[in-house]
Amino acid sequence: MRLYNTYARRLDELPPAPGPIRMYFCGPTVYQRIHVGNARPFVISMWLRRWLERSAYDVTLVENITDVNDKIYAAAPGTSAELADRASRWYLEDTGDLGLGRPDHEPKATETIPQIVALIEELVERDVAYPAGGDVYFRVARFPDYGKLSGRHEDEEAVRNPSEEEEPSELKEDPRDFALWKAHKEGEDTWGDSPWGRGRPGWHIECSAMAETFLGPVFEIHGGGIDLVFPHHENEVAQSRSLGHEFAQLWMHNGLLRLAGEKMSKSLGNIVSLRKALEEHGRETLLVYFLGGHWRKPLDYSDAALQQAAAQAESFRNVFRQPSETVGEWEAFAAALDDDFNTPEALAVMHGWRDHDLLLRGLEVFGLASLAATEAAPADLEALARERAEARERRDFGEADRLRAKIEGAGWEVRDVEAEPGFQLVPRR
Repeated sequence: MRLYNTYARRLDELPPAPGPIRMYFCGPTVYQRIHVGNARPFVISMWLRRWLERSAYDVTLVENITDVNDKIYAAAPGTSAELADRASRWYLEDTGDLGLGRPDHEPKATETIPQIVALIEELVERDVAYPAGGDVYFRVARFPDYGKLSGRHEDEEAVRNPSEEEEPSELKEDPRDFALWKAHKEGEDTWGDSPWGRGRPGWHIECSAMAETFLGPVFEIHGGGIDLVFPHHENEVAQSRSLGHEFAQLWMHNGLLRLAGEKMSKSLGNIVSLRKALEEHGRETLLVYFLGGHWRKPLDYSDAALQQAAAQAESFRNVFRQPSETVGEWEAFAAALDDDFNTPEALAVMHGWRDHDLLLRGLEVFGLASLAATEAAPADLEALARERAEARERRDFGEADRLRAKIEGAGWEVRDVEAEPGFQLVPRR
């Protein structure tokens, strides 16, 4: 299998099975319910793990939860810990309702403070980081490969476009330097202790520490949204490799969701929560919608796109309502996923299948085995459908139409088929 590697700017082959394949994907900062765009890297990572496991790989997946952060402080002054706990539960609930299972480990930043502090101490000892007024900063100039991941090398870049996490500070030796530890400020109700005083970790060092705690100093895949390449992932590379750790070998960056032509973003306010999307469209439609976009490309979120996904989901249900046929082969499906995890191509292949066992096997990779379930109609509707069939037999089409309308009013569709009993009842969706 091969995947596009942002760092190398090419498709790279994964090591042969059984690997291992150790994966770290950046999770959310928890201060409100996540939006559909936040769910995309979660879905991609869970699908990729399923496919790798079915390809005989030994896979470990880690996804973090950032539960201490300036955004959380701002959202709930004085009660940020309470909000972070509540929003963490929302995140687990909403992503859990996608029906894809959970990562192997879901560490929280507040639970990893000792490991974070240990990494920072080592960076200070190596003189690639320095304490200043209770903060600790990483010396960007000491890492020659800084900018290789993102392609941003200009010294002035961080000054012109500072990260939300990297506000200007007179304590910095270089405007490009970024915080590893931030001194505690009045009103901040979540903190940890460190050799530099009470405070909290910077955003970037959290992920280096959590990834290495659960996967070791070198692992196969690091993933997240394309918006994390700079500065977040660039800084992770700088931190860990300054310690002599190889860190991630392959970097996966998914495209963002767009709403009305703009990226879906909490800061822009143009978001649709995952909870709302699940309630309006259901998990199956949402998963088929995600399948239709290649993971590296942006994906437009619209009523039309969701309607198309719902129709595609219904077409799979219809296959299982008909007799199974030996139409389709696994090889084309596997080839699509092994070539940069091309889910749109895999989706197209599955639409050509009529073999129930084969289609179920493919749908299971994406958590969509439920599309194979057939729902029995209530007995009273079965009786109405039989009456309608009899009315058609005696050519009383007016009565047949009346009975059809009554069945449809109850939320079901009656279809005429050749096999006994001559009709099929299907839920209207």
